[in-house]
Amino acid sequence: MHIRHDNLEPLYIVENVSKTYVMGDVDVVALRDVSITIRKGELIVILGASGSGKSTLLNILGGLDTPTTGQIRFRTTELTTATERQRTEYRRASIGYVFQFYNLIPSLTARENVQLVTDLSSTPLDVDEALQLVGLQERMDHFPSQLSGGEQQRVAIARAIVKRPDVLLCDEPTGALDLATGIVVLDVIEQIHQRFDTTVVLITHNASIAKMADRVVQMRSGEITTVTDVQDRTPPKDLVW
Repeated sequence: MHIRHDNLEPLYIVENVSKTYVMGDVDVVALRDVSITIRKGELIVILGASGSGKSTLLNILGGLDTPTTGQIRFRTTELTTATERQRTEYRRASIGYVFQFYNLIPSLTARENVQLVTDLSSTPLDVDEALQLVGLQERMDHFPSQLSGGEQQRVAIARAIVKRPDVLLCDEPTGALDLATGIVVLDVIEQIHQRFDTTVVLITHNASIAKMADRVVQMRSGEITTVTDVQDRTPPKDLVW
């Protein structure tokens, strides 16, 4: 089913954002004059090859990086001019991150890994509920070394959502997983998106994943080349890779 998000409130307004990294004597342009509006409750897939600028854009949306030029606004907050402390508060209050590699603490159980971030929210989910949402109710007391890659990624998703973030930013969340496990992880992300109306921005180089999105943003050489509405979203379990 395709849901129109055109008249929903803008969550992010990105205007003419560029990012240049200075590497010794060389300037590396990661983003060139990127503009996009992301609306509340959308699931957006950013598609592009390695080096296309998609991770840089995600890191700027998440407040982990700042643009060289241009502006980015989250609701009424101007992130471009925010202090480091304000950006930290923004990340804590509003952002859940899921990376390609799970970044779990090996000496803590699944439950303890998720529990760690509950202090960052005034209204966190119950830790056990978060792990049940990702299908790990039987594995809560296992350590990362006792979990498969897909299970570890689902713990990472539970950790990202337990603080009820406005936005879930997913950086190649299936990149280290096989096909079947990747579909399980995408299905969890889709369920979180539907249940909590969480805005999801997911970056990938896998074009098949784009079919689960509301909109697909194609990037190449630091630029947005196309933004496409998906007319008939495909559930993750029906994706063909």
